[in-house]
Amino acid sequence: MPRAKRKKPHDPARAHDRRSRDLPRNAEVATVEVDNPLALEPGEKIVVLRSIRNDPLGRLHSHRQIDEAQYQGGRAFQDDWEKAERGPRAVDPTRDYVDGGQAREPITEGQRKAVLRLNRAERELGADGSALVHDVLIHGMTMEQVGQRRGLCTKRWHDYFARRLKECLDRLALIYGFATANPIAVKNLRR
Repeated sequence: MPRAKRKKPHDPARAHDRRSRDLPRNAEVATVEVDNPLALEPGEKIVVLRSIRNDPLGRLHSHRQIDEAQYQGGRAFQDDWEKAERGPRAVDPTRDYVDGGQAREPITEGQRKAVLRLNRAERELGADGSALVHDVLIHGMTMEQVGQRRGLCTKRWHDYFARRLKECLDRLALIYGFATANPIAVKNLRR
């Protein structure tokens, strides 16, 4: 006669584990702690998986190659780019067909402010820094792809582009207010 299986005791920490166990074959993910959207108490955090496959900024942050201020500055730049961008729109088949062109959408105040911040960032980064940030943050290129685009494919150039990107992310963190210009010096307390 087989023995009855014992049930494991209830573990409340395991009940709210929302991480996926069945990932696609070529998935690249990193764990990140975010605010719990279902929390009863404000400030509760949960651990989730973030896809870093097509996200160079997320990859750099998850591998601790850039700090939080640089990450937030890069995300703010991407957010402003998305707000300011006015690309082609899809055809809406539910709307009535009218001969002639459509009236242009008015520019919103949020779009105008985003363009002003982008212009300031472009001025402060310079032409080369602005192009590098645009290639990495908007087009999602890696350092190797940036080097190939410019015809500079050696390891030395890849290292240079990586250092230059970190400098540009530092500048973006200053522009968007995630860092200060003069960091507070830590005083030596040994005497």
